[in-house]
Amino acid sequence: MPASVAGAEGRGRGSAIGPYTVLRGLDDEASGIPVPERRFIGRSADGDRTVLISAPLPGADPGRFLAEAETSRYLLGPWSSPAAEVAAPGDAPWHARPYVPALPLPAALTVHGGPLPERTVRALGAALAETLAIGHGQDLAHAGVSPSAVLLAADGPRLTCFGAVRAAAGDGAPRSGLPGLESGSLPPEEAAGGRPHPAGDVYALGATLAYAATGYTVPEREELPAALRSVVTACLSRDPAARPRPAELLDLLGADGPSPASPAAASGPMSPGTVLLRSAEPAGRAAALLGPGWLPGRIVAALARQSAELLAATLPVPPAPQD
Repeated sequence: MPASVAGAEGRGRGSAIGPYTVLRGLDDEASGIPVPERRFIGRSADGDRTVLISAPLPGADPGRFLAEAETSRYLLGPWSSPAAEVAAPGDAPWHARPYVPALPLPAALTVHGGPLPERTVRALGAALAETLAIGHGQDLAHAGVSPSAVLLAADGPRLTCFGAVRAAAGDGAPRSGLPGLESGSLPPEEAAGGRPHPAGDVYALGATLAYAATGYTVPEREELPAALRSVVTACLSRDPAARPRPAELLDLLGADGPSPASPAAASGPMSPGTVLLRSAEPAGRAAALLGPGWLPGRIVAALARQSAELLAATLPVPPAPQD
């Protein structure tokens, strides 16, 4: 294994990944929720840049990992999380994006002490549905939605792990049980080896919202909050054709909350120009649901602690050269 990643296997502070030094790992393995990539918070040698770094799991195909990272650069929308930097050809695989204080969804449930409030789940679902609608308008299936792929930040979620299902195995190869893929979030047709498609993203979104609301990606129907039951159940239909589209989900999830009409929403059917407008002006329905109080207080406090700890963190001093 290349030295630039080998030292990071144990998520040790001071390990190097590409040009960055690891300050800490992002994920808590104790949650038991699979993560399709290794994620770290790192800093540049000059201390000017703090980033979220991703590297493939041991044994993963580095070519597929990097191909998905490259494609993610084209993602639009305020809640998407495209790669900003990707390893150079021939180097150990990694990619990075700017850091914002954030908690993976499983860690957020741990901090909160259980499932999230309905208001939080509704806002989360609207933001993720909006993100998928924009991506699908670009002809991009995310193929990586799962609880671990969702990061909660103060201003809204970030959807990461683009292409995790495609990176895990090529079309035609069964994906059920593969490392890093959360079985409850994996659409049945993709678990069997089918090509990832937009309806599969909707299934995975339903499982992720179920997890946020109950702590399980495949709860009993009665365990879901009554106000979210029909929405989540529709997403989890085993028939891809019966699943709602992301734009429909945005309507349903925002039905009981503020829903100001943005210029893009009022302009009729989505076109390439509309996608650009929506991504450039995040003042739509999802943003309206992500106002003050959308996150529980314990999660907000945890984000503040994370930010303070990283501001105070210093890079390890390299050993002095030997004479």
